[in-house]
Parts: sequence; C-alpha cells; structure tokens
Amino acid sequence: MKEPIETLLFDFGGTLDADGVPWKERFFSFYRAEGLDLTADTFESSFFAADDRLVGSLAPATDLSGTVHALVANLEAELVRRGIRAGKAGSDGNRSMRVASRFLSEASATFAGNRPVLQALKERYRLGIVSNFYGNLEAVCRGAGLAPLFAVLVDSHCVGAKKPDPAIFRVALESLHATPETTVFVGDSLRRDREGARRTGMRFIWMTPQGIRAAEAQACAEPPVEHAVADLRDLMKILT
Repeated sequence: MKEPIETLLFDFGGTLDADGVPWKERFFSFYRAEGLDLTADTFESSFFAADDRLVGSLAPATDLSGTVHALVANLEAELVRRGIRAGKAGSDGNRSMRVASRFLSEASATFAGNRPVLQALKERYRLGIVSNFYGNLEAVCRGAGLAPLFAVLVDSHCVGAKKPDPAIFRVALESLHATPETTVFVGDSLRRDREGARRTGMRFIWMTPQGIRAAEAQACAEPPVEHAVADLRDLMKILT
C-alpha cells in the first residue's frame, strides 16, 4: 500500500460471512447436495429472481435468520414456478429448512472467526460496511454481533444506490469523513466491489475462497487485482 490507509470498507454477504464465497454459490452447492439436478446458469437466474423480490420486502428489524429463511422461501417458490423438481434428498419437504440451517450454521462459524480480526482492525482503522442488501443490514449486523465494530453500515435499499455505483461508496466515505485515496474496499465481487472501488478512486482487496492462490486470483481478473486474500487474517499482512 503506497498511501497511509485510514479507512477500511467491507462488503457484507460473501465477504464477512463466508470468506469470499457469494450467497448464490453457497446456495447452489447446498441445493446440489440436496439432489437438485440443474445447471449453475439455471440456478443463477432462479436465485436472482428470488433475491430481487426480497429487496424492500423485509421489516427493518429482520435478522439474518429471518432474511435467509425468507430468501429460501422465495427460491423454493421460484423453482416450483419454473417446473424444477426436488431431488431425492429433498422429497420429504424439509429441504428448505435444511438449506437455511446449513447456511446459517456456516455463517455463524465465520462470524465467530472474523470478530476478533475486525476488533483488531478497528483499533487501527475506521471501519464501515457497504452492501447491496434488502433494507435490514443494520439488524443483520447487530444480530451477528458485528454492528459495534463498524462506524457506518450502508444498505443499498436504504440509500437508493447499488454497487458498483460510486454514490453508495460516497455515502460511507462522507459518513466517516474519509477520502478515497486513504480507503481500501474489501469484497468478493469483481463486478460490484472491485469496479465500484475503482470508479470511486479507492484501492481494492479481493476476498477469494480458501485454496485459491493470490497469483491465480490475479490472473483471472482484467485488469489484474493487486491484492487477494483468503480470509480476514491475511489483511494484516497487506496493510502493515
């Protein structure tokens, strides 16, 4: 890092709750494990249709459990609408409960590992979250025990702008009295997070799944990503 870093902004879903694995990919793997036989492209369109319907439909106080169960209910309805049948493992009608429970269990474990790292980062930097979310980001972070660690929580539905639009990043920067030149954004999406950071003038660190080497991660991006990490602990090596 060439300039002194004063502020760290983070994506939420896929970054703070799964060390770089987006929600869509996690749900796809869970449904495949339940015996659902469909392509990644078919699942992707179903997921985004379910996801879009959730924006603005949740009460602001809805926590992560309520959010995930509502999303899975939307997804199940979308799969039925498209005529996609349950696999053998899901034929007992409890598939949605198992998928939601597995998602929440893995997220809880990741939160537990990330809280101490975020606490250490908070002692040195101003921290914020910028997320394309449903209108209840604050309640989700509060329920996960993350809210006290961040000085600002920017929810796309609440501010009327979505990543990669620089407007949503500027909300966080202005709230923190921060400048793009001294801010780093950490996220799992090149299209939303890296592009938004680039357009705002911030540096970017790519959170990638465990097992992907930084060199490999950089090679598949255009332009190449300067820094890639497998989990939050690796941030310390880059920022110091």
